[in-house]
Amino acid sequence: MTIRPVGDDALLLEVGSGTEAQALHAELLRRRAEGSLTVREIVPAARTVLLDGLDDPARRAAELSAAEIPPSPARARAAIELPVRYDGPDLSEVAAHWRVSEHEVARIHSGTEFTVAFCGFAPGFGYLTGLPAQYDMPRRATPRTAVPAGAVALAGPYTGVYPRSSPGGWQLIGTTEAVLWDHARVPAALLAPGTRVRFVPVGPVGPVGDL
Repeated sequence: MTIRPVGDDALLLEVGSGTEAQALHAELLRRRAEGSLTVREIVPAARTVLLDGLDDPARRAAELSAAEIPPSPARARAAIELPVRYDGPDLSEVAAHWRVSEHEVARIHSGTEFTVAFCGFAPGFGYLTGLPAQYDMPRRATPRTAVPAGAVALAGPYTGVYPRSSPGGWQLIGTTEAVLWDHARVPAALLAPGTRVRFVPVGPVGPVGDL
């Protein structure tokens, strides 16, 4: 683990993989819940966790550098189910890259239990992990100027759902009507780091036209 100071009361913890970052995030949340860690914010990312508002950054850095981080514990909370129509305009391209049929893409994707590794890009956008490495998907060579809200997409090792219309270069495989961000809801974000997610297919499989 590499530990870097950030300002007066924060630390950035960098580990070797997304799996390690998720385990570290879970362990830090556990320590804060039990009272052994005083910190204002714990913010995970792809391979880092930011601790902001620490009581004693230097001491915490020394403690963490010597600590062994256990694997992420199994979560008892049921997975959130997101209904999805596998009708994205990039479905055929993903099928070709995976060397399977479009129906098989839908079967593989909906048969995977995902975990929200971290959030970012836009309010409510979660970076979901769970697909085996052979299904990593490169981004589009030319990003779209507008991707509609509810688009289910792939990029690298991640699955994501666009919470609102925005530019984007991810490969679009489907659409969902789930509301990812609602400022009137508490919490506003449907997905949070550590949340388990399953996609439930609805309707026929196949693109309905480019976007």
